[in-house]
Amino acid sequence: MTRVAAVDCGTNSIRLLVADADPETGELVDLDRRMIIVRLGQDVDRTGRLAPEALERTFAACREYAAVIKKHGAEKLRFVATSASRDAENRDEFVRGVLDILGVEPEVITGEQEAEFSFTGATGGLPGHEERLVVDIGGGSTEFVVGEEHVLAARSVDIGCVRLTERHIRNDPPAADEIAAIRADIRAALDLAEETVPLREARTLVGLAGSVTTVAGIALGLDAYDSTKIHHARIPYEQVVRISDTLLESTHEQRAAYRVMHPGRVDVIGAGALVLREIMERIGAREVVVSEHDILDGIAWSIA
Repeated sequence: MTRVAAVDCGTNSIRLLVADADPETGELVDLDRRMIIVRLGQDVDRTGRLAPEALERTFAACREYAAVIKKHGAEKLRFVATSASRDAENRDEFVRGVLDILGVEPEVITGEQEAEFSFTGATGGLPGHEERLVVDIGGGSTEFVVGEEHVLAARSVDIGCVRLTERHIRNDPPAADEIAAIRADIRAALDLAEETVPLREARTLVGLAGSVTTVAGIALGLDAYDSTKIHHARIPYEQVVRISDTLLESTHEQRAAYRVMHPGRVDVIGAGALVLREIMERIGAREVVVSEHDILDGIAWSIA
């Protein structure tokens, strides 16, 4: 066993996994898995820069994670940064801060690398070797990966729940023209993804990340977030449609009443649910298999 620590810093959240990994058996045993909403990508789409307050929230989370990593005695650490820090003019400031706190330089990975990690993490515990489409709906981007045991094709496109919300939503609940604008962005991005990834050929759709797991928690009627019930749940297309409609018609207060939802997702969940719905409509998926294992697990395996 090798004790590893993996950090995934995205546009909306920063997550930590400390685990014991055994490459010979393929076993990954969680010791500590946690998430903090830091909204690193706040206004990046508009300004092209990471906001000072967003950087400070992220650095505060890094300091908390440094204590957890030290407590568990992880032998190796890998810090991966995704969409927001790829896009920002001042990403060097972000890199220096992380290096000072955690002692490692964040790897600002490409969308294709992000897709590879997502696929590895998501499909590790699924039975069989059929062709699957893995979709990771993040805050700033969405990754599409088709593969069986290995990745066959991948593409990252700039549609995420934070990016779409900040770009288009001004009203609460959003107006019809705002929703139409989000749909147009999603559909254009799906056209781009289909240029390189055969989205409609895979037999199974696997959905990852907070927008998907939150929709699943609502569909399952959970009073509190329970990863054991959400992991590998199968959510029918009809439920995704109903939930996305409800979320987009609700006020902030009504969305916040869902106890299964992290408070940091209340403002952006409508756009995230709509991304999932549009993907399912495009490929004709009757259901989505939800995975709690994602890019974080893929990063951990890459260290081991």
